[in-house]
Amino acid sequence: MIKKVGQIMVYVNDQDQAVKFWTEKMGFQVMSEQNNEQGMKWIELAPVAGAETTIILHNKQRIAKMQPELNVGTPSLLFFTENVDELYSDLTAKGVTVGEIVSMPSGRVFNFSDSEDNYFAVMENVNHK
Repeated sequence: MIKKVGQIMVYVNDQDQAVKFWTEKMGFQVMSEQNNEQGMKWIELAPVAGAETTIILHNKQRIAKMQPELNVGTPSLLFFTENVDELYSDLTAKGVTVGEIVSMPSGRVFNFSDSEDNYFAVMENVNHK
């Protein structure tokens, strides 16, 4: 079961400029900055420390190359769940198009698409219950 909208993923051309906008103009705080082994960098921002929903800034070109089916012209939603395997099985049984479960530094995640091929992601993360 999906518990909440955890993150809104925004695809930008210039992550540094986007961070400046969100922090200097909008008053958001950088909560974390991460890089993975594939050279992918993402920055988590929130209006206040402890906010339940955060914004993640991703490099638009890198994401488009890695996942050509993803519409990087609009933000994506990342939902949180307590049991990714159970939700994955449930959605699969209901005929939902799902990607494979992938382990990321912050938790296990998979994506799924709706009836109009809009992609969303679900992450199992005990830190975000």
